[in-house]
Amino acid sequence: MHFQVLARRFGNAAARYRCDFTGHAAARNLECMRQSAAILCRESASLQTLERALGELEIEQITFSSKQEILERVLEESCSVLIVDFDLPGAGDVVKMAALLAPPQKPFLLALATRAWPGTGEAFQSGANRILYKPLEMAQLKDALEDSRKLMQKNQRKSPRHEMKTVVYLEVETGTLPAMSIDISEQGFAVQATEAVPMRSKLAFHCVLPGTDYTLRGYADVVWASDHGRAGLFFSSLAASARKRLKQWLKKRGADSENALRALRPPVNAEVCTAVSE
Repeated sequence: MHFQVLARRFGNAAARYRCDFTGHAAARNLECMRQSAAILCRESASLQTLERALGELEIEQITFSSKQEILERVLEESCSVLIVDFDLPGAGDVVKMAALLAPPQKPFLLALATRAWPGTGEAFQSGANRILYKPLEMAQLKDALEDSRKLMQKNQRKSPRHEMKTVVYLEVETGTLPAMSIDISEQGFAVQATEAVPMRSKLAFHCVLPGTDYTLRGYADVVWASDHGRAGLFFSSLAASARKRLKQWLKKRGADSENALRALRPPVNAEVCTAVSE
């Protein structure tokens, strides 16, 4: 399929985005979960201070070595606080992605940074709840963690349930671009990335279907994309076995087949680029 990109403003299209991944399945209640902290940091001094503070507050500590691992943890197995060292390359992407989540799945976002650019600037622009400068001070760290506890309790009272999401990995020219799933159907899905998704056909992707250990792989055509990282993708090539598994997965979650194309619609009043065939 040949694509021509057209800039276009959409009017009041009847489209509203929501994640249907849970369907009628029982959602987890975070009130029953012990507080846990997902950490992306490699500096020994900061890790030692974090371990002491988390231990005193009885918060479980889980340290990750890569952006991919910690993103999957945050989206698939909710944590109460996310701690990211902005001196690490790509740290901002992790916090920006987590900031897109809705309570109570959205963790308290704690950024660690030096006072030098670019770490400080990225931390301020990431959507983090608090920024702590290195070397870490115990009193300030414990105060931030207490704030995370209060926020979690507040979110639990407002909404004890949350919808499962997953990380979709898109293979673009510059490498692998992680994105958050928004909606999915048999025809395609909509995603939210931390940067604009390029208008391309036959874009390789893979993601784990939430609640399973099955990895969905294939190729998709980007049918619309915004400058803010949202995009709609049409499954251009999906193995028969993968399509069958997806169909079964959607059926178990009570997907509405009459509205199966909603994932391919742009948001209401969004300025996006679209691809049309000639």
